[in-house]
Amino acid sequence: MNHLSKRWQVALPLTPEADDALQAYPFPLRQILFNRGYTTPETAHQFLEAAPPPGTDPFRMTGMQAAVSRLEWGISKGEKIAIYGDYDADGVTATALLVQVLQELGAQVTGYIPNRFDEGYGLNKEALDNLCADGIKLVVTVDCGVRSIEEAEHAKTLGLDLIITDHHHTGREMPVAVAVINPKQPGDSYPDKDLAGVGLAYKLASALVTQLNEHGYSSPHGSDTSRLLDLVALGTVSDLAPLVGENRSLVRDGIQAIRRPSRQGLFSLIKVVNLNPERITASEIGYVLGPRLNAAGRLDSALAAFKLLTTNDLQEAGALAQSLDKQNKERQRITREIQAAAEQIALAEDPEALLLFAAHPDFNRGVVGLAASRLTELYYRPSIVAHRGPEFTRGSCRSIQEFHITQALDRCEDLLEHHGGHAAAAGFTVRNEYLPELVERLQKIASESLAQIDLRPSLHADAEIPLVDLKPDILQDLDRLQPTGYGNPQAVFLSRGLKVRRFRAVGEDGHHLKMTVTDGKIDFDAIAFRQGYWQDQLPPYIDLMYTFEINEYNGFESLQLNVRDIKPAGLADYNPNRRTGI
Repeated sequence: MNHLSKRWQVALPLTPEADDALQAYPFPLRQILFNRGYTTPETAHQFLEAAPPPGTDPFRMTGMQAAVSRLEWGISKGEKIAIYGDYDADGVTATALLVQVLQELGAQVTGYIPNRFDEGYGLNKEALDNLCADGIKLVVTVDCGVRSIEEAEHAKTLGLDLIITDHHHTGREMPVAVAVINPKQPGDSYPDKDLAGVGLAYKLASALVTQLNEHGYSSPHGSDTSRLLDLVALGTVSDLAPLVGENRSLVRDGIQAIRRPSRQGLFSLIKVVNLNPERITASEIGYVLGPRLNAAGRLDSALAAFKLLTTNDLQEAGALAQSLDKQNKERQRITREIQAAAEQIALAEDPEALLLFAAHPDFNRGVVGLAASRLTELYYRPSIVAHRGPEFTRGSCRSIQEFHITQALDRCEDLLEHHGGHAAAAGFTVRNEYLPELVERLQKIASESLAQIDLRPSLHADAEIPLVDLKPDILQDLDRLQPTGYGNPQAVFLSRGLKVRRFRAVGEDGHHLKMTVTDGKIDFDAIAFRQGYWQDQLPPYIDLMYTFEINEYNGFESLQLNVRDIKPAGLADYNPNRRTGI
């Protein structure tokens, strides 16, 4: 397996001023707060309590009032309304959320999620034609639509009103619609620009319920929308929205809702994957629940995930949960195969390429993004993996901190049919005859941006700490950082000069490394996922970068180090010449 050396960086010790200001908190929590920029009692308290930031009234968003008023009118007139979502976990949860709210308000509403393989991403004209033929008068998009210029014009010609809610980066032109809700659009004063698609759906639902209650409409739950936060947490974490600001507040409350599951489908899924609902964390959403919600849309139709989140039938929920778990196992198998093939294709032409590209007719369009993610993780390069069809190539892109992939695609807009995304992830459709030029131009853009950069991933430790100082009560302090994930990483520690008492490769094909290490005073078990390659080269003394956690197995709990990286003891950093594969 190819693996890159990494740059280890340890946070600077907190200043005497910050140490004094944060005396109410124990070490290492003081250091962790300082590392994240919370250096006063007030900011530290707000962060640890995950308090909502000021200025989060949904009506501050451009287009919100127009959207709410149009929905209110449609509900009062008995119009048929469609919620048009994306096929990933963010889009599915957002669709389920708005369908649930509108049903509770007495609206005639249906959820529509396009098929990835037949229709592709976002709004499409045929779907709009069919919705119009079914008597739909108002279409509300979630997690898509902000770049659907032609499709929005088509909806207008059909007499369909369109409300677009989308958190992706806007293009040069905005679609024509009754309202466009996207904090990233020019001129929008809403302070938090990082809400996921389901977060925007929640803000729309909250604004709608508030206005209807003010106007005397009866709702079975009044103005309380907290019952929807389980969906917000699922979609926000699964979509890798940064867990800071308002997202942090929404997800923390949402996780509390998940720990007391009232949604039958979600409860069934938790049981199928053998999780303890009372201990669900953001990590388990990201690595266990989210991938299973995504699996439906990657291999077949996302409607199965939508049904799971909206059904009240116990038997249907159980069957759907088992089906999604089975699909996820199949998705994992296909991803491994495509990743191996894409790696071979990408490196065959130019092993030194600063942007990795692989396309093939046999690549499953539903999992090319996962394969691209794995290539980026392995080689720390922007990566594109694409399905090449008879006429079009559809690619998924994943990138690194130093390279904004959507901006790179924007510079090739003249070649593309469609494109969109974020700084770190994007997708596009291109005609096959333009593909060679697209790849050439993207390679050139990558070279201009990255040629002078030492392209090794950096790992950051919050503090260097002896193993003997890892006490169980630290875990209670670390729990206050939750939810952790993208934008708010788990606390990472560094311990040096550890003796390896024993080790062995574990897992399928020995992909992981299990070991016991000691500082001479205390022993700890450690697990290094995807680092089984150390089996044949592990030195007797090592330095470890890791997170500290409780491992629960067969009803027993133990303290464990979850290893991020390993290096021989005493080596300040890896020699960049040790990189393999590039």
